[in-house]
Amino acid sequence: MSLDTPKPQSINGAAFKVGIVAARFNGVLVDALLHQAYETLVSAGVKEKNIRIHRVPGSNEAPSAVQLLAASQKPDVLIALGVLIRGDTIHYEVIADASAHALQRVALDTRTPVINGIIVAENQQQAKTRCLGKIARGSEFAHTALEMAALKKTLSAKK
Repeated sequence: MSLDTPKPQSINGAAFKVGIVAARFNGVLVDALLHQAYETLVSAGVKEKNIRIHRVPGSNEAPSAVQLLAASQKPDVLIALGVLIRGDTIHYEVIADASAHALQRVALDTRTPVINGIIVAENQQQAKTRCLGKIARGSEFAHTALEMAALKKTLSAKK
């Protein structure tokens, strides 16, 4: 894990529309990510009415929901939130890999930045540290979303 995260840029999000898809699986942890992301976006000036939150059963369902949201609501940026924790099998690896590839494909196909906010952890403690502890990944995902929405606006204006 890298703790060398970039310092967030100060970006005014007042003009942005943000879509968030959040898994219900591992709900307490995902809810913490969602709360951090939402608070960070609002603090940056994103209007509450311009933050659309949709819940899905799990991280595997996030890419299709993100794709539907991109097509129907035309947000400036999308955030997918979920938590995958190693169990007795490698199922969590399969879901992590498939969802990461699918989210990237949605971003490229729709030309809308998609922030992969799906935490993949080896154990419950790692997940808690990233969602409920000293590592505020939800805020980091929101800062990344703001930066990518600003980049999209800048580059789209230069057509």
